[in-house]
Amino acid sequence: MTTETVDVVVVGLGPGGEDVAGKLAEAGLSVVGIEGKLVGGECPYWGCVPSKMMIRAANLLAEGRRIPGMAGASSVTPDWAPVAQRIRAEATDTWDDRVAVERLEGKGGRFVRGWATITGPSSVQVDGQEYTAGRALVLSTGTEPAVPPIEGLAGTPYWTNRDAIEVETLPRSLAVLGGGAIGLELAQVFARFGVEVTVIEALDRLLAMEEPEAGELLLSALAEDGIAVRVGAKATKIGYDPAGGFTVVLDGGEPVSAERLLVATGRRTALDRLGIEALQVPDLGPDAKAIPIDEHCEVASGVWAIGDVTGKGAFTHVAMYQAAIAVRSILGEDGPPADYRALPRVTFTDPEVGAVGMTEVQAREAGLEIRVGSAQVPSSARGWIHKAGNAGFIKLIEDAERGVLVGATSAGPVGGEVLGALAVAVRATVRTEALRHMIYAYPTFHRGIEDALRELG
Repeated sequence: MTTETVDVVVVGLGPGGEDVAGKLAEAGLSVVGIEGKLVGGECPYWGCVPSKMMIRAANLLAEGRRIPGMAGASSVTPDWAPVAQRIRAEATDTWDDRVAVERLEGKGGRFVRGWATITGPSSVQVDGQEYTAGRALVLSTGTEPAVPPIEGLAGTPYWTNRDAIEVETLPRSLAVLGGGAIGLELAQVFARFGVEVTVIEALDRLLAMEEPEAGELLLSALAEDGIAVRVGAKATKIGYDPAGGFTVVLDGGEPVSAERLLVATGRRTALDRLGIEALQVPDLGPDAKAIPIDEHCEVASGVWAIGDVTGKGAFTHVAMYQAAIAVRSILGEDGPPADYRALPRVTFTDPEVGAVGMTEVQAREAGLEIRVGSAQVPSSARGWIHKAGNAGFIKLIEDAERGVLVGATSAGPVGGEVLGALAVAVRATVRTEALRHMIYAYPTFHRGIEDALRELG
């Protein structure tokens, strides 16, 4: 094995890792970026971008079907071909990252294709070549689908999000394991294109990490799209027959049959394959679910971690936020430490569910004395005007002692966009008294914030 020493080694070139490698190279450091998959990560090829292309197309179909009663008659005929073509054009047809690699190299970074294994506190090995980081080792290896150990599942041609994104011909029917954001977004897309869809969730509600009202809202919305939803239904066995498709046996319920099965039961960091124990960080072994970091994304002296592997939120925007912090820390520049109190997240179903900060349950478990206010979108002026497809709500969680918001949910036609104002309020600890006396443009969806504030009392 030969060894080469450079200033910075970045392992994992998803959105955050690519950003760190590029910026440090532009700063004049010698940088080696290592990636076994595609530069750019899951987001541009199988995640955020192509899935939202699918969602945009599916939402257009839904809007077309809402024309009767508002603007005349309509007849909508779904066609998956332009959706598949657009995704392939965005992913350079064959899921090729040449443009991203050239972007990194154009900034002065060096790219190595391969799977890195940590060999010491500042070194990694790739295909017989060892790289030692003289200044910074940055870990940004992301996540992969977490496939549950259900009897009969292994070895079957089940889908993950990647298969669902790449599909060119739609199945007649689809069973979705998992009622979280990924499962629900894709379930709604396929249903709107005419696929018979069943969602299976082991917990007692959808979007279990968000407010219960959000799960209830989506349960109703999915039913309108003809989606069957089984909550509190644990899959105990999977059967597969090439001629007949999948059968999902449920604990205490009728089995579900479908041509295809999408497994969307979360994601895992796969740190066991990275050799994380070689960092010699206490309590950080192969069984770790995440890499602990400080407020500057540092793991240990000379080692930083960003993105999904830190357990701070499996979102592109978290990785990019942490990337900026890590770059400043590595370059010795001043800047504010990480603050995750106002972490925003959006489930891009229709209606969208945007949330920031704590849920009501989380705030109570934290021992806060809280007040809760909510408003229904259909009861607002804009919601009434919108009419078809206007389901949603705004829910605010106030720390009554300090008089500031610590959490909020904005669900509705543009829930993710309305969330922006609430994220600012939570992050900047704007007093609810000040929010009450703002001027809210009429008639907008975000004016519903004013209605929810009024319900705080």
